[in-house]
Amino acid sequence: MTAPLNPPPHERSAQDSWPPPGAGPGAHGSQAHEAEAPGSQQAEYAGHGWYGQDDGPGMRTEVREAGVVAVAVALGGVLLGVLWWWLAPHVPLVGDVVEGNWVVYLKDTEGEQAVGVDGTFTLLGLAFGVVSALVVFLLRRRGGVPLVVGLAVGGLLGSLLAWRVGVWLGPAEDVVAHARDVGRGVTFSAPLRLGAKGALLAWPFAALVLHLGLTALFGPRDPEPEFGHGPYEAPPAA
Repeated sequence: MTAPLNPPPHERSAQDSWPPPGAGPGAHGSQAHEAEAPGSQQAEYAGHGWYGQDDGPGMRTEVREAGVVAVAVALGGVLLGVLWWWLAPHVPLVGDVVEGNWVVYLKDTEGEQAVGVDGTFTLLGLAFGVVSALVVFLLRRRGGVPLVVGLAVGGLLGSLLAWRVGVWLGPAEDVVAHARDVGRGVTFSAPLRLGAKGALLAWPFAALVLHLGLTALFGPRDPEPEFGHGPYEAPPAA
């Protein structure tokens, strides 16, 4: 008894072809799905904002909005400077004549008015930082790096402007001339000065931290992409 011989190449190709002849159009479903998969996935991506849908303003628009925010926040420094000049405690000075020369000294050497001046500016800066961050977040919830940078820069410029406005509104900086004007032994207020320059960072720091926190907690979330696939068709049994 001899072993069966392998069929000729032309017969073998007809038998071993996939899918088998007469399997029907369902046998080609997987191949058709593979051919159409890129197009269908691209269409689904377009529906979720990957290709065909705009995902927010462009970088040029965000930079322009950040510039507007920086200018608007910086102008708030005028109000901060007025409040600082109004609420900061006065440092009392006294003028005297020693050997024909005018000298000026603190009336209360143990007083803490100078510390109160710096503390008032710091607290006002923190309050302005909270308000500016809240307003910017309510007007522009999507946030963005340019917007956060504009908010921080505006807060720093506003602090510098408030410092100069307060000094300008305060008493004269020439204390010797002021002492001569009021007379010997008369108490007068010292110029408004900011001893701790780190207080200038209170406004931008508070604005930056609060805005980032609000964006992380209540900001919009990006939709998760969904990958669509057609139904899986098992190959016919042999």
